[in-house]
Amino acid sequence: METETFNRHNKSRKKQRSPLLIFLFLFTLILLFYYFKNFISPSLLPLPQKSKMPIIPRPSQCNPTNRLQGKFLWYAPHSGFSNQLAEFKNAILMAKILNRSLIVPPILDHHAVALGSCPKFRVLNPIELRYAVWNHSVHLLRDCRYVSMADIVDISPLVSYSTVRFVDFQVFVSLWCGVNLDDICSKDQNIPSPLSERLRECGSLLSGYYGSISDCLTALEDDCRTTVWTYQKDVEDGALDSFQPDDQLKTKKKISFIRRRKDVYKALGPGSAAESATILAFGSLFTSPYKGSESHIDIHEAPNDPVIQTLIEKIEFLPFVPEIINAGKKFALQTIKGPFLCAQLRLLDGQFKNHHKSTFLGLKQKLESLKQTGQKPIHVFVMTDLPVANWTGSYLGSIAKDSDAFKLFVIREEDDLVQETAKEVMAAGHGLKLGSILPSSAGINKRHHPRSFSDVLLYIEETVCSCASLGFVGTAGSTIAKSIELMRKHGICSG
Repeated sequence: METETFNRHNKSRKKQRSPLLIFLFLFTLILLFYYFKNFISPSLLPLPQKSKMPIIPRPSQCNPTNRLQGKFLWYAPHSGFSNQLAEFKNAILMAKILNRSLIVPPILDHHAVALGSCPKFRVLNPIELRYAVWNHSVHLLRDCRYVSMADIVDISPLVSYSTVRFVDFQVFVSLWCGVNLDDICSKDQNIPSPLSERLRECGSLLSGYYGSISDCLTALEDDCRTTVWTYQKDVEDGALDSFQPDDQLKTKKKISFIRRRKDVYKALGPGSAAESATILAFGSLFTSPYKGSESHIDIHEAPNDPVIQTLIEKIEFLPFVPEIINAGKKFALQTIKGPFLCAQLRLLDGQFKNHHKSTFLGLKQKLESLKQTGQKPIHVFVMTDLPVANWTGSYLGSIAKDSDAFKLFVIREEDDLVQETAKEVMAAGHGLKLGSILPSSAGINKRHHPRSFSDVLLYIEETVCSCASLGFVGTAGSTIAKSIELMRKHGICSG
């Protein structure tokens, strides 16, 4: 009886508490709604579901009287800097083939935007990818961290030689969206509501969220799951690519993609539906070899087009701007002061973090070989993502202790060399000097210097490694290692 009475009393207390719990739950929802409504910029919100978006009238940007003069190509870079640079080269090629001005993107934060896996047919669709890039680009502008790819990579020879036309992303946005970006960079990181809404609408439109718009915007939906772009390979146009999803993948992932090879000039050039559009928007332009084919772009030569063939050869290597090259050379000559080995050791990121032993093996073998020459100490420039404080217990820690045999050199983000180089790069303003559209004509009258510019350390390190006369040991599979090998091949440090 006492137990029964207790249970009844306990149930009664639960019933009494339930309205309070409901009230607290509803109050929390109201607070969350108020926070997102008032403190999160609309331009930084995720793209809404397409089925919920209203059908809009023809945008003002697409009216003949407001339309930009010329034709432009936009694309969605992603992943780390080396991947973004590879996409930039492909974008230059596509822009020239299609006779369009290339919209030069900012350098995105490392992996701020990820594509996914082409071999697994698991990638963001082009609309989502473009909007993610747009959103992050707005973040960079808002946070005063905007750095154009052309601020870092020297494309001035292309401008004068190959008649490739360029326009900086922020200049394009000012004109296309009809906004003044001078005041977007602010200390409180809040974008005024009318501007943020305008940027969100503009980004949705440009990303292809409302679809393509005749004579104004062609938002491509081709990606590495469906298309391998080619050029002047008539026998292959429209043919099935050699790499297709296997039966196991089709069954497991329930996918039905078919990859076809398309000639980009025939599909998007003169006579095509896309040709008349002011803006042609691609998704990713990254490609890599895979199982005897290319993941997305297979244009390695153009024997029937000498201009494009020459451009292909020229964009194989795009050097850093002089300010960065000079900084790397200065460190090699004035700090290391003699022959040295460069070790690029990627140890913490992605697939590399579980392969420390194999990564160190190549360095160990190289150092043992150099020891046989009798040179002491052996100068080694170390470029690694492993902080010096964490070297203890690793192979790096052991050679750092052996000061008789080795002398190690590193560059840190806080070093004067890095900070001064960053200031010089931004003062040069290479990106805003591109093309025939002046920043002032787009309403851009201020030159904002980013509050942080950490990636300049990477660019200087790569340059130093290109100067290593005793050799280079890189991390297998690292795109950074491939970039350094390319710089060394072109003798960037010999000039």
